[in-house]
Amino acid sequence: MSVWEAMEFLNELVDDSDPDLDLPQIEHLLQTAEAIRADGQPRWFILAGLIHDLGKILCLWGEPQWSVVGDTFPVGCRYSEKIVYYEAFQQNPDWHNKHYQSETGIYEPGCGLEKLMLSWGHDEYLYHVVCDYLPAPALAMIRYHSCYPIHREGAYKHLLTGADQTNLNWVRAFNRYDLYTKRDEKMNVSQLKPFYQDLISEYFPEKLAW
Repeated sequence: MSVWEAMEFLNELVDDSDPDLDLPQIEHLLQTAEAIRADGQPRWFILAGLIHDLGKILCLWGEPQWSVVGDTFPVGCRYSEKIVYYEAFQQNPDWHNKHYQSETGIYEPGCGLEKLMLSWGHDEYLYHVVCDYLPAPALAMIRYHSCYPIHREGAYKHLLTGADQTNLNWVRAFNRYDLYTKRDEKMNVSQLKPFYQDLISEYFPEKLAW
C-alpha cells in the first residue's frame, strides 16, 4: 500500500500506551508534521514527522500493542536502570544471562549506535521499510525517537561514538514536535492531503512493501 493508504489504515488504531492523545493516529501524524512545517524545517524533516509512527500498523495485523508501541532500548547488554519499568526485566530470560548482562554484552566499547540491536517495535519496523528512501537524519528520527534511555537519559554512552551525537541531536530536535504537538483539536485532513501526497511522492514509490 502507499504511505497515505497506510496512514488511513492506521486511523483505526488508538495507541493505549499514549496517555496524551485519544484521537486516531492520523491526527497525531498530521499534528506533528504541521508543527515541523510551520517552523520552516526541510521537507524530509516534515516527511519524517508525518510517517514516524506508521510502524504501529503492525497492531492492525494482529500484533499485540505491548510488542509494538512504547519505549525502545538496546538488547544484548546490561539493561539500563533508566529504562521505563526497568524492574520488569527480571521476568526476561536475558536478565539471567551473564553475558547479556555485562556492561558491553555482545558489543565492543564505542561500537556505535548503528551496531546496536534495539528491542523490536514500531520504530525498528518502519526503519526497515523506509531505510532506502530517506536521508540519514530522517532515518535516525524514525529509528531512535522512542529510545529515551539513550537520547534523553544519556545511558549507554560507553557504546556510542562522537559521530553518534549528530544523529541524536536530530532525534532530540524531532522529539519536541512528537511530544509537544498533541492536542484534541482535529486536523483538516482533506485540506492537507494534497500537500502531503505531493511530499510523499518526492521520496517514495507509489506502493511500499509493508
